[in-house]
Amino acid sequence: MNILLALCAVGAEKILGNEIKFLGYKLHSNAPGRVSFYADDDGLFRANLCLRTADRIYLQMAEYDALDFDSLYDGTYQVEWQDFLNKDSKIVVDKVRTYKSKLNSEHSIQGIVHKAIYSKLGDKWHMNTLPESGEESDIRVYVEDNKVFVLLDLSGLPLHKRGYRVDGGIAPLRETTAAVLLQEMLWRRKTPLHDPFCGSGTIPIEASLYAFNVAPGFGRRFALENLPIFDEKRATIIKTEEAAKIRTDVEVRITGSDIDPKAIERAKKNAEYACVMAGRALKSIGISAHIQRPDFVQADFKDLSAPYESGLLLCNPPYGERLGDEKEAQELYKQMDSLWTEFPKWDLGVITSYKDFEKTFNHPTGNIKIIKAGNLDTTFYIYKRNMSEQKISKNQKKTENKNYKHKVNKEKY
Repeated sequence: MNILLALCAVGAEKILGNEIKFLGYKLHSNAPGRVSFYADDDGLFRANLCLRTADRIYLQMAEYDALDFDSLYDGTYQVEWQDFLNKDSKIVVDKVRTYKSKLNSEHSIQGIVHKAIYSKLGDKWHMNTLPESGEESDIRVYVEDNKVFVLLDLSGLPLHKRGYRVDGGIAPLRETTAAVLLQEMLWRRKTPLHDPFCGSGTIPIEASLYAFNVAPGFGRRFALENLPIFDEKRATIIKTEEAAKIRTDVEVRITGSDIDPKAIERAKKNAEYACVMAGRALKSIGISAHIQRPDFVQADFKDLSAPYESGLLLCNPPYGERLGDEKEAQELYKQMDSLWTEFPKWDLGVITSYKDFEKTFNHPTGNIKIIKAGNLDTTFYIYKRNMSEQKISKNQKKTENKNYKHKVNKEKY
């Protein structure tokens, strides 16, 4: 049994944990921005292929106590690195994180771990110098409370790079973050969904992949595939199993709009690539069905009105790089009241890094989530309007019943 570690946006740990459990794996532990879990050998590939909200997957190579650099070196050297790396691998200790530990020099830790790995490989392969002419293998190290965790990257490029986005435009939303938002809103495929600021189409496309049960990693390769531990036959079987899970018998109503015609053009191209990716997966198992593309139209959000009685508005409105200045942002967020008015029974989810959104939008909500993806701090504002209306309706009935009983009692006496 292996221990894998999945990175995610800070604030998305619970959602990622639920995803991992849904895949059939048992959780081990979590910390801000990461969740570790137990998985069999198939899990090394399946986690990369299937997890929608994970940013990277690592294999835990070692866990040991270290109070000095000698014990740091020895613990890393003990790993049978020759079973996991190729003779021509270029080994990079890409990141080190320390917390409440005697070993706190990230640069020194990086050098010691790198040296220990090369020493072990050189000793095992009887080589004084390793060629480093092959694929890069990244190592990450966490040192927390004097305990060292040495991790091998199985993903390569971050998992938000699904392979379908030809052009993201300016400051696009990460695909993994879009997947988190959909889960935060408890969105289901039967519910109409619209993104009024769709940009490159990330939210509608991720919603489509989720609705049709398309594994997000079908369109790309992973670093695991360059390692000697990779089992190509098992990976092919896993891809076949996941392709068979793609739903082609469901109807969805997923749309996006944007005032910028170039954005709509990008969104359509990206959606086409994503759906072709799903189509290829289906063809690999002999199915010629197609995945329904989300619909994108050029429109100003102020001109929109609800096409159905209820649904979900989910968006990442322009701010920062995507909009000129703060005054423009304030004006735009004030004008978003039209969405509130024209979509009266639709739930609404808005993610933004603009700190005063709730005040400017002038619709308070007690349901907000702080989500940190990379270096960007964002807040996700959740408005469950149907739910609140139901609660109001129930409260009104309770009040009416109380008033009725009071009236009856008053008349009786």
